Amino acid sequence: MFTYTKPLLAVLLLTVALFYFSSGTASAADTTFAQTSGGQNQNSIYREVPVTLNGGFEIGQNDYGRPVALIASMLGVTPDIFRQAFSGVTPAKIGAPSEAQAQANKSALLKVLSRYGVTNEKLDQVANYYRFNKRKGQTWPHTKAAAIAIVENGQITGVKITTPGSGYSSLPSVAISGFPNVKASASISYSTDFKTNGSISAITLAQSGN
Repeated sequence: MFTYTKPLLAVLLLTVALFYFSSGTASAADTTFAQTSGGQNQNSIYREVPVTLNGGFEIGQNDYGRPVALIASMLGVTPDIFRQAFSGVTPAKIGAPSEAQAQANKSALLKVLSRYGVTNEKLDQVANYYRFNKRKGQTWPHTKAAAIAIVENGQITGVKITTPGSGYSSLPSVAISGFPNVKASASISYSTDFKTNGSISAITLAQSGN
């Protein structure tokens, strides 16, 4: 029969203790790594930050007080063609135009636009949708866009549009929360659908940074 001596017994107890301690330390390290990679704190590997879009509902200097890009897209013509057509319109100096003046203005528009397949009914539909009274602080129907920036290891790797919006007539400015030195620009998509015309189709990073 094998007999344990006191020195041998001490060595065995020390070995067991070291093994137990090492196992516990490894488990704690694994847990910490899982929490870090899971995005549980601000120093996580992956996180999302809000993107702010400002403006984008302005009218160009040569657009006759109309959101030309939106109207032209719905009519299926280029903005320059619509500007050419509108150059023959005589706006009322005060208040709404008379019936005769309104008919004369429509005739001037259709004289150009009818060559591109625009009918009287289509012109009325689009004109009425984008009609607004600037003096009363009104604007045409629109929906603001929303987006988030993807941050990995402290760097912005891309921007995701969560709501494309609609009714944008000019490019909005783009700001990314927590990254004031990162420049980004938006792109607008025009269509023949009121719900999607003038929506934000992409946000492109000009440079990356912290």
